[in-house]
Amino acid sequence: MPGQRERKRQQRDERERAAARCAPDTGHWEVLFETDDAVEWRAHMRRLRSSDTRIDWTAVRMDMFCGRLVHPTAYRLSVFVPDPDRDPRQEPADS
Repeated sequence: MPGQRERKRQQRDERERAAARCAPDTGHWEVLFETDDAVEWRAHMRRLRSSDTRIDWTAVRMDMFCGRLVHPTAYRLSVFVPDPDRDPRQEPADS
């Protein structure tokens, strides 16, 4: 397909930039919301998407911890918080 190679390259570059921005040495993940109820999870996500414009959805992690007989399935929404003393334009140091 025409342009497919370019689209794949752009998607790969975006993933790499997001991974570098959310690297462990650049900040930490902070939990915004956690629940065991799937209906409550969907309702909360719907409200956030429609009302909260301060959330950078490119720096959000949505986890679903699959339950078993003893533990129920849990849903967690986390946002990446960069370290305040780190310059966001600074490239991560390669080890």
